[in-house]
Amino acid sequence: MPRSKTSNHLERRAFLQKGALAGAARVAAPGAAGAQAGEPRGAAPAPAQVPPMTLAAETTPPSDVQVIGETERCGSDYMVDVFKSLGFEYVCANPGSSFRGLHESLINYGGNQSPEFITCCHEESSIAMAHGYFKADGKPLAVLAHGTVGLQHASMAIYNAWCDRVPVYVILGNYADAAIRRGAEWYHGVQDAAAMVRDYTKWDDFPWSLTHFAESAVRAYQIALTPPMAPVVMVLDGSLQEDAVPRSERLPIPRLTLPVPPQGGTGAVQEAARLLVAAENPVLVADRLARTPNGMTLLVELAETLQAGVIDQGSRMNFPSRHPLNQTQRARAASADADLIVGLEVADFWGVVNTLRDQLHRTSRRVARPTAKLITITTGDLYIRANYQDFRRLQDVDLAIAADGEATLPSLIEAVKRLVTADRRRVYAERGAKLAAASRAAAEASRAAASYAWEAGPVSTARLSAELWAQIKNEDWSLTSSYYSSDQTNWPRRLWNFDKSYQWLGHAGGGGIGYGAPASVGGALANRKHGRLSVAIQTDGDLMYAPGVLWTAAHHRIPLLSVMNNNRAYHQELMHVQKMCNARNRGVDRGVMGSQILDPNIDFAALARSMGIYAEGPISSPNDLGPALKRAVAVVKRGEPALVDVVTQAR
Repeated sequence: MPRSKTSNHLERRAFLQKGALAGAARVAAPGAAGAQAGEPRGAAPAPAQVPPMTLAAETTPPSDVQVIGETERCGSDYMVDVFKSLGFEYVCANPGSSFRGLHESLINYGGNQSPEFITCCHEESSIAMAHGYFKADGKPLAVLAHGTVGLQHASMAIYNAWCDRVPVYVILGNYADAAIRRGAEWYHGVQDAAAMVRDYTKWDDFPWSLTHFAESAVRAYQIALTPPMAPVVMVLDGSLQEDAVPRSERLPIPRLTLPVPPQGGTGAVQEAARLLVAAENPVLVADRLARTPNGMTLLVELAETLQAGVIDQGSRMNFPSRHPLNQTQRARAASADADLIVGLEVADFWGVVNTLRDQLHRTSRRVARPTAKLITITTGDLYIRANYQDFRRLQDVDLAIAADGEATLPSLIEAVKRLVTADRRRVYAERGAKLAAASRAAAEASRAAASYAWEAGPVSTARLSAELWAQIKNEDWSLTSSYYSSDQTNWPRRLWNFDKSYQWLGHAGGGGIGYGAPASVGGALANRKHGRLSVAIQTDGDLMYAPGVLWTAAHHRIPLLSVMNNNRAYHQELMHVQKMCNARNRGVDRGVMGSQILDPNIDFAALARSMGIYAEGPISSPNDLGPALKRAVAVVKRGEPALVDVVTQAR
């Protein structure tokens, strides 16, 4: 459709498609075209001197500007209407020209509200922010990425979300029509944009019309939020965003209806209940179970009905850390003692039943009883991909229920309650008392272990966690990111009292470094509207992958306390190299080379201050840590981000 033209119509939103800007001509300085007198032949010419623009030149309107007519609207305005119908509160993006039409519509037509544009310095940070946001709030956050290069930057974070089964909603700009591509768009445009991440996303589409777009946008949301959840990609062509359509054309917005998660079949659930009620020492193992806050409530009810031990593997906040039935700190012993193990959305059930010894020759052995019955309830059986092997080893089980764990718990609880007799309740009470005693002993052992090297400098990781807990324990807090290795070194889960779903957001999923800093900012963004105090235990190597996310936190006033666990090394990799040194009988002295972050030491406090964040450190003396944390907490409670750089021991 032809577009009306005007020279300077400020009442309309201009979409610059072409045109030469009028202004003062750039005049080369004398002698710029050739060598100056006296210069040797072949010498580089002197740089051209460009005169400054005059006021007249700067204020002269473009000679030819195309604008949308009064009877037209752009496609991206309609796209904003559709995205608003899906309830997105924020859209994270590093700006890119392939979604310039949608960007403009979001901030002008959409008023930069619901969704609000969050400016990020890297696409990997945008995705990781969405990852952390969902785990704090249970709602997806949209992400805009620019063509081939933006998606390549984002791909690692998308893979983390895929492995963690988190529904990140990715919107990718693209120019498919080769006839209209500008210079750089040949590098940034692509025929099949989503191909590079298709192995680790659940669904993607490239709409060809606005009606196609609306249906696919709603479908993508449904697919992403239906267990097993996973990232989706919507590719939006630049022309579809920018081209005008008549205002009289009524484009419908499909209604969003989320499917009910699949529940376990009645017969299978009744069989699982029968085995649970009859077991002498059942153990419930939960990993990605709690999709909502109700997931933890249901697991507590099932465990207390049976007085069964619970192992929380930590991909979600599944079970209160100080509940007497929590056996996480003695997980291996609890699994070895069990005569029935039930895996609830466990990513690695083989690893619950067996152990792998990583030495010169890798060997494995079974830790569970040979006679122990094994049950799994997981959506992992409903959906699997081939190329990226995140599905772990296959474990033989006695009963596999292919269903959503949280959705199946209500019927399983009711089936168990119907079968429990008074005699079984007496047995359960005795079992519960033994489990509570074992849980108390494990907690005491953790507190004793935390006291080792208490006064040493650099600061022990246990003291870092203990000092931080002392400052936040009376607040409505949320740990948005933490180093996570095992329950022998993961001090917050050993020392703190986690009893709310948003207090623990789990780990990266795919183990990709660079997740922690942006995910914690995303979690803090979700917590902000609830008034929660967001804290992160931030590792040094992870922050250096994308430190620009600190600027995002400062710019958007996202209150977050980042406490650096700064051991000045990629320490896990350092230990791997040292293990190889030992295995080859070469000594470990040179094993630190290539893995340390020294010479120079990074001043994380100075880095944070340069981006507008309150910061203290580096702190090496443990007695200085508490007061510094107290000051930083006060800053965060005022609504601003803060960072405390703590130089720590290796583990």
